[in-house]
Amino acid sequence: MKKIIIFLFLVTAYSCSDSKEIKPIKQDIKELVFASGQLEWDNTYNLTAQTDGVIQNINFEVGNSVNKGKVLAVIDNPINVINVNTAEEQLVISNQNVSVNAPALLQMEQNIQFAESKYLQDKKNAERYERLNQNNIGSKVEYENAQLSAKNSLSNWNALKKQYTVLLQQAKQQQISTKGQLKNNQILKNYNSIIATENGTVIRKFKNNGDYVKKGEVIATIGDQKKVEAVLNVDENSIGKVQLGQIVYVKLNTNKGKVYNGKVTEILSAFDTQSQSFICKVTFDEVITNALFGTQLEANILVGEKKNALLIPRNYVGFGNKVNVKDKDEYVIIKTGIISTEYVEAIEGIDKNTVLLPLKP
Repeated sequence: MKKIIIFLFLVTAYSCSDSKEIKPIKQDIKELVFASGQLEWDNTYNLTAQTDGVIQNINFEVGNSVNKGKVLAVIDNPINVINVNTAEEQLVISNQNVSVNAPALLQMEQNIQFAESKYLQDKKNAERYERLNQNNIGSKVEYENAQLSAKNSLSNWNALKKQYTVLLQQAKQQQISTKGQLKNNQILKNYNSIIATENGTVIRKFKNNGDYVKKGEVIATIGDQKKVEAVLNVDENSIGKVQLGQIVYVKLNTNKGKVYNGKVTEILSAFDTQSQSFICKVTFDEVITNALFGTQLEANILVGEKKNALLIPRNYVGFGNKVNVKDKDEYVIIKTGIISTEYVEAIEGIDKNTVLLPLKP
């Protein structure tokens, strides 16, 4: 990356810079931060593989427009298909297990009916022995056995009814689990299809038919060609001067004869370690036709502007902002404003009538 510098643009040329004795002059001045960068498209995203397998049926090329939801390729992963088929078959069984004709439930209903019949019979027998006992007929042991049998039959009947409820609940839980498993497998199966998530144009294509891909690998890059922006790399020494809304002058390497105006619309807060700079994004004031993704560019961000600034050549300013004023025995210290490679803005210490001499060797 080019080293980013700050320079000044003067509205008119400095007329006295070659004279040994000079006077400061007032002129309009602009402070610009230089940055390199490239053109990018808004809403750019990577189309990635969501499963492992071999790519088949790719139906796109670089430059093609794609619509959201369009299937752009298919990944051959038979495991996902098998898992869906298996889950579908398991769901059929689960649905049968909660139906009125489920074998386990039918068997339990029969057991409940038998237990109910036995309880009614034992209850009737216990009531008979109850009447005999009240009339002091029969043995006490037979009476107690009849009462115990009725009690046990009632307990068994109630237990079977509870077992039926638990059995039905377990069958329903298994049905819910199987439905969930089927949905999960269907989602995984859908990952076999590579689908465009947003409208856009294919910028890059990384894979072809027959390529094996792993989950997470990028297949293509897609962006919105209608929304072009400049992505600038700004040096860390200059980023403090850049603010949102500032005017930016951009020259594309593909057309250096034209200057495009734009504005700073975003300043990323994190330092980009790859480019060793801070990233700013610029939106253009006009539509850029035939804007190729990745086009290199140079930009100047307008970070300051002054009218009638008092300027002197930089080689007339020494260390500590000292200048050699005519008829002065000692150097005069000035307060500086904007400083470029050629000029210095003098804010205090001299005026437009001050005569300056070159610095003493």
